[in-house]
Amino acid sequence: MKTPIYRFLIAITFLLSCTFLGNNAQAQTTQKHFDQQLYNTILHMDSVCFDAFNAHDMTALKKVFADNVEFYHDLGGLTYYDQTMINFEKMFAQNKDSGMKRELVKGSLEVYPIKDFGAIEVGMHRFTHTENGKEVVGLMKFLHVWQYKNNEWKITRIVSYDH
Repeated sequence: MKTPIYRFLIAITFLLSCTFLGNNAQAQTTQKHFDQQLYNTILHMDSVCFDAFNAHDMTALKKVFADNVEFYHDLGGLTYYDQTMINFEKMFAQNKDSGMKRELVKGSLEVYPIKDFGAIEVGMHRFTHTENGKEVVGLMKFLHVWQYKNNEWKITRIVSYDH
């Protein structure tokens, strides 16, 4: 009778220790590749992009996107540079007086280097606007691929999901 219980306890102990060690190894790997300067740069570029978005400043916003940008949206599908800019212009026109803005969710930003190319930015952002006198809040996930070329950071890929 005792043998199955002991085996069960040993199995549970083994699984828990593997889970702990696996998580610890993952944390060490992430920490090992953390680059504070790159993180700060991408955080700054995120601010440049979304300060322009929040101000509805198309001129500044266009400068942040590469000409070959691909924007993948889980509900809207795939768009390229020209259609993405048209979509921003339409959104700004439709939300002129709604107080529409985007905020990066504090603590959600992750930045990973891409060798000889740039960086991956992953995080969550909150979009708010007023509709019928009530504040509407949407919380979504995103992934941006940034390219560093000719001394400029530009977004080449956007994945916006979990809408």
